[in-house]
Amino acid sequence: MRHPELLIPAGSLELLKVAVLYGADAVYLGGEAFGLRAKAQNFTAEEMREGIAFAHARGVKVYVTANIFAHNRDIEEAEAYFKELRELRPDAVLVADPGMFALARRVMPDIDLHISTQANTTNYVSCRFWHDLGAKRIVTARELSLAEIRELKAKIPEDLEIEAFVHGAMCISYSGRCLLSSYLAGRDANRGLCTHPCRWKYALVEETRPGEYMPVEENERGTFIFNSKDLSMIDRLPDLYEAGIDSFKVEGRMKAALYVATAARTYSLAMRDYETDPALYQANIPHYKEEIAACTYREFTTGFFYGKPSEEDQIYDGLTYKSPYTYLGIVEREADGRVRLIQKNKFSVGETVEIMKPDGRDVQAKVLSIRDSEGNEMPSAPHAKQEIHVALSAEAEDWDILRRRN
Repeated sequence: MRHPELLIPAGSLELLKVAVLYGADAVYLGGEAFGLRAKAQNFTAEEMREGIAFAHARGVKVYVTANIFAHNRDIEEAEAYFKELRELRPDAVLVADPGMFALARRVMPDIDLHISTQANTTNYVSCRFWHDLGAKRIVTARELSLAEIRELKAKIPEDLEIEAFVHGAMCISYSGRCLLSSYLAGRDANRGLCTHPCRWKYALVEETRPGEYMPVEENERGTFIFNSKDLSMIDRLPDLYEAGIDSFKVEGRMKAALYVATAARTYSLAMRDYETDPALYQANIPHYKEEIAACTYREFTTGFFYGKPSEEDQIYDGLTYKSPYTYLGIVEREADGRVRLIQKNKFSVGETVEIMKPDGRDVQAKVLSIRDSEGNEMPSAPHAKQEIHVALSAEAEDWDILRRRN
C-alpha cells in the first residue's frame, strides 16, 4: 500500500523538532514575512537553516509558506526573500498569488513550488493550469468533497501531487479568503494578521437605541453564528487513501507543542496501522479518537469531504473548547536525572503527570520536587515561561512532553 505524506505544522524551531520526532514525514513553516500566520513565532533565516538541517538529517521534508496576496510594495522584498530561500534549500515553497509564483519560478528554478489552498483550486482544469506553469503540488480548496478530489486526481497529470487538509481548525470563509478581520479590526487575514472574528460573539444594535443589545440567534442556543467545529479524519483514513490524496495536511502553525506532538504521533500511528493491516486500523479507531482528543479542540466534523456542512457542523452555544489535558512543557534531561523545562502551565509537587513519548508510550509519574533555576525548592510552578528543574518518579528523556489530565 502506498504511503501518503503526513504533513505537520511548525510554528517555531522547537515545534519543528517536535513534529519531526513525533512522526511527521514533512513539516511546513513560515519565515518572518510573506506567510499567512504573522502572529506565529515564525523562523529567522538561521532558524530555518537549522530546522532544515535537523529535518533532512532524519529524512523529513520542509516546506516554506510564502502565500500572501502581494501588493506592489511587497515585490522587491519578496524577490530578496526568494533569493534567500534559494540558498537555504527547503524542499518546496507554497505560493497562492500568480505574480509570486512567477517571481519564485524565476528566482528559484530548482525549488519545487506548491499552490496554497488560498488559491482556492477547485477543479482539474485549474490544476492543469498550475502544472503547465511548473507547479509540483496543489493544496486543494477545503470546499472539495472526496468525490471531487477523486475525479480531480484522475484527470490531472500523474506527476502533479494533491495535498489536502485532514485535521484542524476550519475557516468559515471560502478557502480562508476573509475580509472580516480587516474590516472589523484593521488586520488583514490575507496578509497573515487574522484576528479570528468568526469566533466572536455578536449582538444587534438598532440605530435609534444605542446600547440596547439584541442577540443574533440562529436558534435558542446562542449567537456564535460562524463558529465551525474542527476537522478530523482520523477515523476515515481509508476514504482519504482511496481518493488518491498524496499529502495529509494538519492545520495549526499557531498551536502549542502538545497539539503538534499529538497530531503527528496519532496520525502516523493510524496510518502505519492501516498500511500494515486495515483490520488492525479498524480495531484501533477508538484509541486514535481518544488520543487525537488529548489536546485542545472544538468538537469534530468531517468538513466538506462528504458534502456541504450542515448546522450540525457548527457550534452555537459558545467557543466550547475541550481541553482534556494541560500542557506543562518539553523535557530536557539533566545529568542528575532531573528534567529541565520551560514551564507552560501551573503544576505542583505531589501531582501525577503524564510523560508523553514519541514512540507512542504514555508513562504516569509523580512530581517529587520542583526547583527554580537557582536551585531553590518550590511547592509548585505557578509562573508560565519560568525555567524549572523537576524530579519525577519515572524516567523522562529529551523531547518527551509533560502533560496533566484535567
